[in-house]
Amino acid sequence: MTHRNAPLTPVGRLRLVRRVQAGRPIAHVAAEAGIARQTLSKWVGRYRAAGEDGLLDRRSTPGHSPHQMPPEVVARIEYLRRCHKYSARLIVHTLATEGVSVSTATVGRWLSRLGLNRRRFLDPNGATNRRRRRITARYPGHMVHVDVKKIGRIPDGGGWRIHGRGSAGDHAARRQRPGYAFFHTALDGYSRLAYTELLDTETADAAVGFFARARAFFRIHGIDEVNRVITDNAPCYASPRFTRSLGSTRHQRIRPFTPRHNGKVERYHRTLAEELCYAHAWNSETERHDALRRWLIHFNYHRPHTATGDLPPATRLHTGVTNVMIGHT
Repeated sequence: MTHRNAPLTPVGRLRLVRRVQAGRPIAHVAAEAGIARQTLSKWVGRYRAAGEDGLLDRRSTPGHSPHQMPPEVVARIEYLRRCHKYSARLIVHTLATEGVSVSTATVGRWLSRLGLNRRRFLDPNGATNRRRRRITARYPGHMVHVDVKKIGRIPDGGGWRIHGRGSAGDHAARRQRPGYAFFHTALDGYSRLAYTELLDTETADAAVGFFARARAFFRIHGIDEVNRVITDNAPCYASPRFTRSLGSTRHQRIRPFTPRHNGKVERYHRTLAEELCYAHAWNSETERHDALRRWLIHFNYHRPHTATGDLPPATRLHTGVTNVMIGHT
């Protein structure tokens, strides 16, 4: 393929070469085409040596690279990756024990060239030597997942879902500038019992106050002690004040940009959005806030959950409050 900045294609170069072969001066032909005389002389020389193939673009890779990786080292890298599924760092360590000094970045580049930089590229059938561990909450309070979901507030009188997008009512609602609200959620990983509050901010103070009330909610349902709190790396959870407020409870933050490590509460927020936030056209934020309280009772005590055998989350907690709420219709 011709370079995007090339003044002429191989066909155009051939046309100029034939003009020179017809007897016209190289300088005149080059001036007419708007290229340097030396460039046209180069094409004429290549045409005389190799014909039309000599007018094709050539690679700029040098013919000899004295610092290139020796082929036997490349073969060793490929062997360690394919047969032992070593990472780039482990390959560097292994080669160092064999007297070969190479950087991790160099090994990584060669793995990309070989098409082995991803684990899934090694075995198309899915075979792997990595043992997958499933993180399971063993008892109530073992792992409590905490997260915040940001959602737009509903202006008084309803938004575009009520009035229609682009209507006069929609423009009037936008002029109210309702801002955003924040769903703070704490979810028990064992029972999937959830506690959610709709707050105005997602600051560290808001997170500390919310989790204190969540502890009280869990304590009422028989979860007297929380062993581990799992959060993402949001500023409100990265704050030392939030960590200090947990006391002896272990605070575990997930790997950055990996929300699946806190997937239980992420999936809960998806259910919350589908079944409450966007399930109806609300007339105001107060109306949706009141509906949130009723929906939480439905989720915890009546709605079947696949993780608990198609039973409500509260069925995994044997307390008097739970039994009363499940029996309530």
